[in-house]
Amino acid sequence: MATLVFGMNQSLDGYVNHDRFAPGPTLFCHFIEEARTQAASIYGRRVYELMSYWDDDDPAWSDDEREFAIAHRRQPKWVASRTLTSVGPNAQLIGGDLGDAVARLKSELDGEIAVAGPRLAGQLTELGLIDEYRIYLHPVVLGGGDPFFAGPRPPLRLISADEMGDDVLRLRYAPA
Repeated sequence: MATLVFGMNQSLDGYVNHDRFAPGPTLFCHFIEEARTQAASIYGRRVYELMSYWDDDDPAWSDDEREFAIAHRRQPKWVASRTLTSVGPNAQLIGGDLGDAVARLKSELDGEIAVAGPRLAGQLTELGLIDEYRIYLHPVVLGGGDPFFAGPRPPLRLISADEMGDDVLRLRYAPA
């Protein structure tokens, strides 16, 4: 049975925004390894469209960026969207009931399934399906944007706190 993990970069004031800050080299290498080892990813539409950047090679990419793109492309993806009618390589749209579809994926796969997108994570939190939350806390203040917890704020218990380099802390929480 798989573990459903929601993890994203977050500002000190609780927001996620890939346009305003990004992981440094050490954390980016960590994300490459996660992408290599995760069983799958589940995306909301907005983050899926953002991540489609990695579907096509860019000659300007560094070696690490190429490695991330390779890992991202190999990973099976499911996309929760009411507006998309098709998705790209190695991806499938989630049809029908979101909760039933994600519960089925958790029962069929082994390892970690990454949840990408705070709105999707909010829906899955409300359904009680997320097993772990990973906050990659960056020393920036945004003052607004999409909050990490875009829906219910579940009671949590700390599993671990790790320095990830690049002045980032990884805070791992499980539902209490």
